[in-house]
Amino acid sequence: MNIDERYIKECIELAKFGEGKVSPNPFVGSIVLDKNGNVVGRGYHMKCGEAHAEINALNEAGEKAICGIIYINLEPCSHFGKTPPCADRIISSGVKKVVVGMVDPNPQVAGEGLKKIRAAGIEVTSGILEGECKKLNEIFIKHITNNKPFIAIKTASTTDGKIATRTGSSKWITSDSARAEVQRLRNKYDAILTGSGTVIKDNPSLTCRLEGGRNPVRIIIDSELKTGPNSNVYNNDGTKIFIATSEKAEGKYSENVEIIRCPLTNEGKINLKFLTDELYKKGIRSILVEAGGKLNGAFLKNSLVDKFYFFIAPKILGDNRAYTTIDGFDTENIDQCINLRFDDVKFFSPDLLIEAYT
Repeated sequence: MNIDERYIKECIELAKFGEGKVSPNPFVGSIVLDKNGNVVGRGYHMKCGEAHAEINALNEAGEKAICGIIYINLEPCSHFGKTPPCADRIISSGVKKVVVGMVDPNPQVAGEGLKKIRAAGIEVTSGILEGECKKLNEIFIKHITNNKPFIAIKTASTTDGKIATRTGSSKWITSDSARAEVQRLRNKYDAILTGSGTVIKDNPSLTCRLEGGRNPVRIIIDSELKTGPNSNVYNNDGTKIFIATSEKAEGKYSENVEIIRCPLTNEGKINLKFLTDELYKKGIRSILVEAGGKLNGAFLKNSLVDKFYFFIAPKILGDNRAYTTIDGFDTENIDQCINLRFDDVKFFSPDLLIEAYT
């Protein structure tokens, strides 16, 4: 790993401190070196609407940034938004070189920030650890380029792919350490989504129990409004709650619950494409699905899934009547399988997490 990769890697790690705080903005970290190569400033984007990472790093560096180098995992902005252009501040700081991980996919930037910096006579290097930088901001890239939410499915299963016994018993398949990672994911995503079956069977709260974290928006798919208004997910804890239901379903919930009326499919199920488009209009840029196999399968059938988090415990249930991670497909030939790309494997002893993409 060369010096540029080392500092962009550190920018990526700094940027992660913004999880749960910066949406719909990207995760950005920045490091400033002085003319002798010493770190004199570090910063990250801490909250949407507040100073960007570059500004925080340059503020810490002060005049020591003159003739130095600034590292950023994402191209500096060149337009006025809630804050002034970061490219202008970098130019006025006196740095002699700018190193970035990736070009900003935002059409309002898209290379213009680097173009402005080069025009000011400052050396620019880009594309450092670009793949890692894109993965860090995969949610931002999806919504800023496609105007749709990034959707991930999280499952916790035995090694043979079971998420519950035939009687519905599932607590707990995975370990404390794996479940702690789930809390980090809940903090990262804008919203968490589940179905009425999970609410009725498990009565979950779907909150984030990470210290310093924030609760994601809760979304319940309930086409018949059969979930009780006193269910834990509807607790009025200051978190926004949506119920996706049919156009004719009747039910009464507290004022903190917003009902989204959705058309039904030919099978009588909520039209998920309509729902996710509506959620995007309401500011939801990322959704973590924690549901049963049938709802997971419905999202997959509708080509709405960007990513999977498969938490797998070293256990075998061995009962074909048990509930599975993905259900609802009528597959006869192995070549009809949906192919995934395994990206990363992490261990949360004794369990493992496989991150995969469609």
